Amino acid sequence: MGGELGSLVAAKLEAEPWVGALVGIDVDPPRRRLRKAEFHLLQPSQRERIVEVVTKFNPHVVINLSVWEPDARTGLAHARQFTADATTAIIGAAAECPALEGMVVRSGIEVYGRERNSPTRPIESAPLHPTSEYGHMLANIERQAREVGRRVGIAVGKLRLAPVLGKHVPSPLGRLLRQPVVPFSLLADAPFAVIEDGDAARAFVAAAAHRLDEPVNVVAPGAITALQAIIRGKRIPLPLVGPEWAIAGRLSHVMGAPIPGHVVELMHRGRLADGSKAVEVLGFTPRLSTPEVIDHLFAWESVVRIGS
Repeated sequence: MGGELGSLVAAKLEAEPWVGALVGIDVDPPRRRLRKAEFHLLQPSQRERIVEVVTKFNPHVVINLSVWEPDARTGLAHARQFTADATTAIIGAAAECPALEGMVVRSGIEVYGRERNSPTRPIESAPLHPTSEYGHMLANIERQAREVGRRVGIAVGKLRLAPVLGKHVPSPLGRLLRQPVVPFSLLADAPFAVIEDGDAARAFVAAAAHRLDEPVNVVAPGAITALQAIIRGKRIPLPLVGPEWAIAGRLSHVMGAPIPGHVVELMHRGRLADGSKAVEVLGFTPRLSTPEVIDHLFAWESVVRIGS
């Protein structure tokens, strides 16, 4: 509930007539003023306290957004550990709640792995074949949630989000695209899709309200390539072939925009998914298309450093 997406979901839940009491946890305080939600400041490693808070509240629905994207707020090692700790604690605690009816967990289209040939759009029944560390992290969340759901007999919804971009969302893809000089793959400038954070939050609210019990892709309509995004943002394109990406990655890290493996995959192979099921199952349609989300990304004010 402390991150940008979590606090946005909480704010939208507070406005829903079907939502009664609301409790959230995170390592940071909420980024929005919440009117009635109860918040607990806890670390992912505080498993006993997390279990105590969740079981005492005894919720009807649990929404797990505790996913640390590598190089978004922290590096890969910490992201992996924080996500694993939080997943074990929250999903395990949910299994102990007698009133629980459903659980919704955050996943991502990274679970489908690299695009193989042409720009295919995987549907939810496609086999999971993660090819990045982030994809494996998300697939593990889905697995744990599915196992608990079967054991205790509750609905488990899995929202497979496209890369989330938003005004205050920490995103390695967003940071990379906003650099003055942006690399792109000269030999394979494949298309990808994203989702705006407000649309992602709306999808979580809809999934919780419907007691979603299956995976659903949450993807903005349309697609864009890295070069097209660079041109729209009036950045300087830097064409690269395979070996040059290692050098570009190190330079980008120095500039404050690390390029984790799943973003390198996106830049090389693209990343698409079929989002039509969200309309059928949840009645959810994103308000912004992928090109519009990218335009909003470049419309945000840049940080200007002023010397003393």
